[in-house]
Amino acid sequence: MSDKLGGGRVDLSDEKVHWDLGESQSYGDYLQLGKLLSAQKPNSLEHDEMLFIIVHQVSELWMRLMRHEMGAVLAAVRRDDLDPSFKAFERISRIQDELLGVWRVLSTLTPFEYSAFRNTLGRSSGFQSAQYRELEFVLGNKNRDMVGVHQRDAQAHRSLEQVLRAPSLYDVVLNLLSRRGYEIDLARLNRDFSEPYEPSKQVTAAWLSVYHNAAKDWDLYELAECLVTLDHKFQLWRFHHLKTVERVIGYKPGTGGTGGVSYLAKALELKFFPELWQARTSM
Repeated sequence: MSDKLGGGRVDLSDEKVHWDLGESQSYGDYLQLGKLLSAQKPNSLEHDEMLFIIVHQVSELWMRLMRHEMGAVLAAVRRDDLDPSFKAFERISRIQDELLGVWRVLSTLTPFEYSAFRNTLGRSSGFQSAQYRELEFVLGNKNRDMVGVHQRDAQAHRSLEQVLRAPSLYDVVLNLLSRRGYEIDLARLNRDFSEPYEPSKQVTAAWLSVYHNAAKDWDLYELAECLVTLDHKFQLWRFHHLKTVERVIGYKPGTGGTGGVSYLAKALELKFFPELWQARTSM
């Protein structure tokens, strides 16, 4: 009688498994798993430090992919070919879900467990994440002061300076609206892109026109909603970051020198695309 309960092992006799890879690269070679899985080097012997390291490394990998997809979005908007951007926006949205999930994992770290190795971190802090800062700059949160913490990393400092001076995603979008015939004041189109963006009533009016003309400019209407989703999920990420920090260290200062929770609270009201939120009140 055959075993219907699923015991035993899988029969591979009829599978054409490549037991000998020959000159072909392996899965581990392709993903450089030797480097990746040897990159976790705790400063202490504490069991829970491995969780802390991996959570932050995973976050950096997701942010790298998000930055990669943002490049595709920027290129599509610049050439006024928005359909490919919608696929990239959807992927970015899924990445943001994964980044939110990271906080749920980190929140399993108790204050007692974290305090056992926190002092070994020195001044290292997520505040110094060059990738995160570059994402903020790309999305429009320009702040020249933030570049200063990366002075010891010449490559990161140079990259951040370039992104700081370049048009943000929102700047590129507003340029597209102008090319499509929507009134955008020249002060917004020809500004110093290294400075923070200042909201404009005229831009709010332009977005209202996009919503009212959705049948004619459906792709711009869809673009507006993609931007709102991106902004909304970024705000959720900041909120979960704050609450996780509050849960793990309370109101202690951060290792990077900020006030910790008090610093994170300052960013909760930040919006990358302010007129898209203002337009909702006027509809």
